[in-house]
Amino acid sequence: MLRGAGLDPEVIISGVHEEGIDAPNTAELTVKLAQLKAVAVATNTPNALVIGCDSLLEFEGEALGKPFDEVEAVERWQRMRGHHGVLHTGHCIIDTQRDVWLARSAATQVRFANISDDEIAAYVASGEATKVAGAFTLDGLSGPFISGITGDPSNVIGISLPLVRMMLNELGYEITDLWRQ
Repeated sequence: MLRGAGLDPEVIISGVHEEGIDAPNTAELTVKLAQLKAVAVATNTPNALVIGCDSLLEFEGEALGKPFDEVEAVERWQRMRGHHGVLHTGHCIIDTQRDVWLARSAATQVRFANISDDEIAAYVASGEATKVAGAFTLDGLSGPFISGITGDPSNVIGISLPLVRMMLNELGYEITDLWRQ
């Protein structure tokens, strides 16, 4: 997403373990996870803008990350089909040169099509469902099974580009100044 928006990010895996982290609601949990990831990377990354993100699907009051296995992915899709959830993505930007940071959350409603058991089985068998938050992607194999969204599509894909632009502005940067040359 960031490369498509003209930026040239270096991807650094934070190594943060997400299990056992708690927060009052899904939005705050994603922000907390994004902060932990950004701080873990920023600690060893001087003179940089570090962006940490984490996404979870809120469905029927439950925060859902990646399914544990294919059985859980099938069960989740059987519950989600014909219904909707809210995809929350926490964002944390740290300017390590000035030692300032911001953290925000973005939310997008996702409506799931009423798909058949055969479609669910085929999708889960592809392996994609167990690799992504909520067991779905907007820009992948499950895209045809999403009947619509309300809000920012880039947020569902993994990072809200409009929110990142606003956060960068708050930190004193114009996203256009960060475009690769």
